[in-house]
Amino acid sequence: MTQDLQGAAAVSSGPAPRYAGTRVRRVEDGRLLTGRGGFVDDISRPGMLHACFVRSPFARAHINGIDASAALELPGVRAVFTAADLNPDVREAWHAVAGKDVPDTPRPPLAEGEAKFVGDPVALVVAESRYIAEDALEMIDVDYEPLPAITDFTRAQDSDVLVHDSYANNVAGGMGGAPPDEELFASAPCVVKERIYQQIYAPVPIETRGLVAEWSAASGELTLWASTQTPHELRAFCARLLGIAAQRVRVIMRDTGGGFGQKVVPMREDMCIMLAARKVPSALKWIEDRRENLMSAGQARHVDGTGRMAFDDDGVILAADIDFVQDVGAYPTPYPVLTAAAIGMFFPGPYRVPKASFNYKTVFSNTSGLAAYRGPWQYETLAREVLLDIAARRLKLDPVELRRRNLLRRDEMPYFNPNGMPYDHVAPIETFEQAVKILDHEGFRKEQAEALAQGRYLGLGFSAYIEPTSAGTGHLGAEGCTIRMEPTGKINVYVNGGSTGNSLETTVVQLTADALGADIDDMATIQGDTAITPYGAGTQGSRSGPMTAGAVAEAGKILRDKVVALAAHHLKVAETEVQLAQSAAAVRGDPSRRVSFGELAYLAYYSPQALPPGMSPDLEATARYVAKAPILWSNATHACTCEVDVATGKVTLLRYIVSEDVGPMINPTVVEGQIAGGTVQGIGGALMEELAYDDDGNPLATTFVDYLLPTTTEVPPIEFGHVEIPGPGPGGYKGAGEGGAIGSVPAVINAINDALAPLGVTVTRLPASPASISALLSEAAR
Repeated sequence: MTQDLQGAAAVSSGPAPRYAGTRVRRVEDGRLLTGRGGFVDDISRPGMLHACFVRSPFARAHINGIDASAALELPGVRAVFTAADLNPDVREAWHAVAGKDVPDTPRPPLAEGEAKFVGDPVALVVAESRYIAEDALEMIDVDYEPLPAITDFTRAQDSDVLVHDSYANNVAGGMGGAPPDEELFASAPCVVKERIYQQIYAPVPIETRGLVAEWSAASGELTLWASTQTPHELRAFCARLLGIAAQRVRVIMRDTGGGFGQKVVPMREDMCIMLAARKVPSALKWIEDRRENLMSAGQARHVDGTGRMAFDDDGVILAADIDFVQDVGAYPTPYPVLTAAAIGMFFPGPYRVPKASFNYKTVFSNTSGLAAYRGPWQYETLAREVLLDIAARRLKLDPVELRRRNLLRRDEMPYFNPNGMPYDHVAPIETFEQAVKILDHEGFRKEQAEALAQGRYLGLGFSAYIEPTSAGTGHLGAEGCTIRMEPTGKINVYVNGGSTGNSLETTVVQLTADALGADIDDMATIQGDTAITPYGAGTQGSRSGPMTAGAVAEAGKILRDKVVALAAHHLKVAETEVQLAQSAAAVRGDPSRRVSFGELAYLAYYSPQALPPGMSPDLEATARYVAKAPILWSNATHACTCEVDVATGKVTLLRYIVSEDVGPMINPTVVEGQIAGGTVQGIGGALMEELAYDDDGNPLATTFVDYLLPTTTEVPPIEFGHVEIPGPGPGGYKGAGEGGAIGSVPAVINAINDALAPLGVTVTRLPASPASISALLSEAAR
């Protein structure tokens, strides 16, 4: 047994896992696949009203006045709210992602005086139906005075246009690490330097944003039905926003059709619905349509930077440096300085890098605001991995060999990257070697050479990364759980939730069944209702698996001890003689002496007087787990092969391999689903997705006709490899939510560049669409 596995055994308690580590069918699939899910748009309340937003058609314009008189005369229209009606009611608008003391950028619910991007919410219409509200939008006369706009963020710092008057040069913030060692870069045998541009693209969840808010004036309580990843923090945010006690707000989150970061922090439209709810006589529903989602729910990525790496003659990394600018749009959500900092901090990646430096700025533009999206720091992996492949060609090394010489090994842990990031419980070289083996690297190189002789261009791309998961700081550093054995002996587990397709229901049931020795069919879970579930930070930062596992372990141990004590008294044996399995307690060595959970629960609930003095009949436990480490590190290697049609520029992916270490897997099917989903999103970002704007700031991709998404036609079957190095927390579990989206973009780009290397073409500006590849080929042929 290795040292890591011994450590995992040491933190384990209770019976050997029966369900964790197995491919248990997802418990939520029955209702989802039969159309019985409960989404926000399924909510119907008595007398419910519907909301629609008037949105600016200009990227920047003064709002000289709003005349809603004609709309208010339309039968069925109940109200039209402007900034003057809603914005003064805001009390506090900070979110626990960074806390109340971190400076934030402006975020008014409705545009005040000036619209700052196409889609900026200017007014809110409330009507008896969505159809009436949509009709009323056309009847509202907004007196716009168009103004010059800045939509190209790469020119924003030198523009005469200011998105926000209080931010000089349109700079929202920035940060620098240690200065680069210019002497080393000047003297190194090999230095690669490239400008790498990543386009805007977006999470595009299958379910758009939505909220139903119902205010009870009599009790002073607000109930929210929300499509959210963070029900408890949404509750806290709403209470702060309205200036009411948190216990007066209830958030109910049932099924949520994807989030990917976009639904972590309430956005301006959510704020408007919360504020308007107290001004209307019944529940208020807002469901975002797809055009609104693509136009105003937030952009992601969009970085322009220059990366440098220095090597010795043998290809050993000597230093790495990155200098970049990230677009944060008009109203980022939230704290644009913090999310961009991770790009610089993580740039050394899973490699042995002696010296690293970074510098960046985040800048405003008259476009949709930056929002979180699966691995918000992903650009660091893109820039580094593309640079490594360029360096390999320059050094006349295979990219596999270059990575082998620099990837970190297990025996080097713990390892601090030069920016102070404390890596541990990882071995990046092992996921890399597994991916190389699955691929059959030598076999592919032979196939590639044969294809080239026939005039076909095949390529192979690798991408290795290390990912911070389950950040154990601030409100992210703890998670709660309640487990209750009902009078029937059946068990309910209550967790904060935020499940948006990541199968928390299934994994929680697996973990709790193991913790108590229960049959999985006797388990159920309740999540997402702040009235009955303990506080948790929700689904973000690849934290759900390890943090929920910790909370279940803590609460499960308390309840398990209660059940054992009750069973020992009933069976008249010492507690050490009792073992729990298959929803029953039995005497070790004598399975005929057993009592079912149902019988024990009956005793506790219906015959508490029969219990010995001092024994509590309470079969319920609540606990909060506090993270054992500030960060749990996952890592992976992606490998992709492709063929490029040099006549059309079309890229066809041939094979896709992911070898990932997320620690032991609670449910391998769920883990692979998370990896596959993120990988497909990255493939879309590499090849086709783009929230393009014209020079006047008009969005050019607000429908799925223009905003292209990958389908099964573009994505080959994904092959999986797993390396399991346990982390320091319960079960050794590490996060798995974001990695697929981080590693896939550079793997695809590197495969394309490998294919086109004989033609002298290197893609450094994304996406690698057929048109852009054809243009590069034409330029190289001149």
